[in-house]
Parts: sequence; C-alpha cells; structure tokens
Amino acid sequence: MSGMMKFEGKGVYGAYAIGKISIFKRADNDVAQKQISDPEAELERVSAAKEKAVEQLQAIYEKALKEVGETNAQIFEIHMMMIEDEDYNESIENIIRGQSVNAEYAVNETAENFAHMFASMDDAYMQARATDVRDISNRIIACLSDENIDEGFPDEKVIIFADDLAPSETVSLDKEKVLAFVTAYGSSNSHTAILARNMNIPAVIGVGEDFAAEVRNGVLACVDGYKGEVILDPDPETLAEMKKKLAGDLEKKQLLLELKGKENITVDGTSVKIYANIGGLDNIGAVLANDAGGIGLFRSEFLYLENDDYPTEEQQFDAYKKVLESMVNKKVIIRTLDIGADKQADYFKLDKEENPAMGLRAIRICLTRPEIFKTQLRALFRASVYGNLGIMFPMITSVSELKKIFAICDEVKASLKEEGIAYNEDTEMGIMIETPAAAVISDRLAPMVDFFSVGTNDLTQYTLACDRQNSKIESFCDTHHEAILRLIEMSAVNAHKNGAWIGICGELAADLTLTETFLRMGIDELSVSPSYVLKLRDKVRSIDLKA
Repeated sequence: MSGMMKFEGKGVYGAYAIGKISIFKRADNDVAQKQISDPEAELERVSAAKEKAVEQLQAIYEKALKEVGETNAQIFEIHMMMIEDEDYNESIENIIRGQSVNAEYAVNETAENFAHMFASMDDAYMQARATDVRDISNRIIACLSDENIDEGFPDEKVIIFADDLAPSETVSLDKEKVLAFVTAYGSSNSHTAILARNMNIPAVIGVGEDFAAEVRNGVLACVDGYKGEVILDPDPETLAEMKKKLAGDLEKKQLLLELKGKENITVDGTSVKIYANIGGLDNIGAVLANDAGGIGLFRSEFLYLENDDYPTEEQQFDAYKKVLESMVNKKVIIRTLDIGADKQADYFKLDKEENPAMGLRAIRICLTRPEIFKTQLRALFRASVYGNLGIMFPMITSVSELKKIFAICDEVKASLKEEGIAYNEDTEMGIMIETPAAAVISDRLAPMVDFFSVGTNDLTQYTLACDRQNSKIESFCDTHHEAILRLIEMSAVNAHKNGAWIGICGELAADLTLTETFLRMGIDELSVSPSYVLKLRDKVRSIDLKA
C-alpha cells in the first residue's frame, strides 16, 4: 500500500479517532478432519469444552454488565443457552458418531450449517444469530484445544480492525486500549454496533473487502465515526485537519458539561422541558449523567422483545418501579406496548402482513388482545405510587379508540381498588400524535388527555407515504415538509386550547435547525437521546423569541 487511501463505511458512533491499526486475530483453531476410533471419548471432550466455554461466557457476562448494562449483556446469556441447545448438540453428536470424526471438526461443521441456515432466513433478528452460533462454536473449539480466545490485547491504544466482531469479542477487548472499531462487514443494528455505541467508542462498520486487502498492522489511520469514513496513511494535511476535529470535539464535549445544572431557558425567558428517550433500564445512568429533566419516552417493548414469552405483571412492575425510583420524582412517561411493523416477537404469533407499518401494531394489538394490555396496565398503575408516572398510548387514530382504552383503564383501576392495591389516581395520561388522523382531530382528542407527544418518525412516514424501512425513497422523505410542521402546529394549538401540554419525542426533537420553530409553536417539551440533551440545552439558551 502506498499513499493515503479513503474508505467509506457506516458510522455507528459519532466521534473521531487517530491511531495505529491493530488487525484483530482470532485464535487459529485447528479444524482439520481426523478419523477417530472412540466416539465416546470425543463426546466427553465436547462436554468438558462446553463446561469451560460456559464458565468463560459467565465471566464475559459479568464484565458486560458493568460496561454496557443489563439489556446489552443479555446476549451472553443467550450464548450460554445456545451452547445447551438440543438441535445444536444433537448435530455435533450425530457427526461424531456417524462419521467417526474428531470433536473440533464436528463443532465446526455444525456451526457452518446452522450459521448458513440463520443467514438465509428473512428475519433480520434471525440473520444476526449466524454470528452468535459461530461465536459460541469458535469458543468451544478453542476450549477443545486449550486456547484462551479472550486474550491477546495490544499494549497501546489502537484502532481495532476485524472482518466482523462477535459480541463476546467486542466486550472482551480492553476498552482502555481501544481507540475505535472498524469492521469490513456487519450491520448498524448488529449487537456489536449496539455495544460500540454503549461503550462510547467510535465505530465504522462495513468498510468492505478492499479495505481488508489494503490494511496492515501498525499503519496510521483516522476514523470519522460521524461520516463513516476511515483514512489509511493520511497525508500531513489530512492528519492536521483530523487532529483539529478531534480537539474541537473534545472541547465541545467539555463545553456541554459546563451546561449541566443550567436551565433550559431562551434569551427572552421562555422555558422548555428537555427530557430523554430510552429503550431500557440500562440507559437510566445516561439520562442522569446528561442532566435530562425527566424521561419523555420509555419504550416498554424491550420487556417483550427480550423475552421468549409474554412478560409477567411482576416482571413489568419491577422494571417500571425501578425506573420511577431511579428518576426520583422527575417525570417518567412510559409508552405502552408498541410492537409490530419493524419490531417483532415470535411468540405474539402475528400474521405476516404485506404492509406491517399500517397493520396490526401498537395500540391495535392491545385493543384486540386486551388480556396483554391489562397485564401491562396493572403493572403501570401499581408502579405509579413510586414516582412521577405518565402513561402514553401509541398509534391513536380515533376518539372511539381512546374511549375503549379509558374503559379498560377504569376496569384495571377498579380491580386494583378491590384488591386493596395502591395506585396514583392522578397519573397523567397522554397519546402519541404519530398518525395524520390524530393531528387532524387533535381538537377532539385533547380534551380527553393530559398531554400529547409527537412521534415525528411515524408522522413523517404516514404523512408523506414514505416507508421508513425503504432506503431507496430517502430523497422523497423530507422531514421538514410543510405538511408535517403544520400538523405539529395544529396539535400544539389544540392541546393548549384544551388545557393539555405537548411534547415531541421523535427524531426531529433533536434537529437543532427546527428548535426555534418548535418553540415558536409553543411546544412545551422536547425529548431526545440522552447524548443530545446538553446540545439541545445549548441551542435553547441561544434563541431569542422576541427578536
């Protein structure tokens, strides 16, 4: 390789890094096929290796708990379960007995077959399991040959390059030694990408085979996690520019930290609440660290997506109680189950739909399966006495839906009262404005609720007839479209006329080019990812609505 080379991938965590590349080497497992005469002895070896692998995974799970929180650490519990999977183990046994071959070969063959099967499935979640089955199999093979695949850290801080990183590899790497992750393959919703984001390490994935062919150990590289760009062997000019960006980034982060504890007040004295959106209990730390005034959207579906069966009332109650107690009387708005469309859980047994975004999802599932809804509402109302809870219902399109919802809420409250279980009678109730229908009849809906929260992602897709999952039509999907802004303004006017408050919890809440527009509409609250809270506060404090 000679001279500077630039490669494009997908940035999954916005930050910069400059450093030397270290090519990630996996233990070189010997998977040669050998004929054996004693299948029982091989099966004994597999059993001992599995035991050792589970011990190692337990240690990685403990490390992940500390570094990336419970939700993200669960992947390693899944790995431990996969090692015990009946089909997986039966396949290994059949290959050893049927072909009289060594354990390493049998595990490797099984891994390849299962990975191929997962990779060819339609479902993105199942496709991601291909990496997992290879991950656990490599671990078992390493244990069979007494190698430790979690060792081999570099001595200095480096940019790690790999074809793709398995979740356990990502967590095993010593965070203090990693400047950035770069992978040739991988998707932005893979566990590795999610872990990199949660570890606050710049990462660029999918830089391709050309990069893999060019890269070598020790070469200097610049990683731009914002643009998804990796530059190998930068020339002096590029290097100076990147150093400037890196310093600017650190300075910005420092400045933002100085905004902690300050108020969200414009130059002319208008106040706005800035809350955070989170998708699980392990993000609460980030909410508090970034000084959010509350939680504007707590996505309850993580409880359903991480389970193999419907979460019980107790499981849900524990999670809601934990978040309310952690936020110590700051407002916490929990959205009821929003599953369907791009968020699927097999045990719901939802029919395959031609157009799932407009199908049986969110509140529609709750109203057609009231027993699931009642379990969640019982857990929510029981938790309401432990903090400042708001309950929010997604995908509303009509007054009649809202009447049905409140009838079910009354039924749940009556049964709690009968059982002598305490709940807060004044719990705020609100709805998401994410369908054009809800915005158009917001004058009818506002008198029925305490608040509105605008879900701009869905409102955009439904208003502009643009499927969020379809990257081909991004150019037609103008998130600043006048129609969307008019629907938001109409909802704000109708909320205030009827004594309700209004917030925005969709992606547009973090769009700093619209902050002033929203404040002029009278938006009371903006809810964003925790890392955007201080940036938004900075923006609010620079606006003068009287100017």
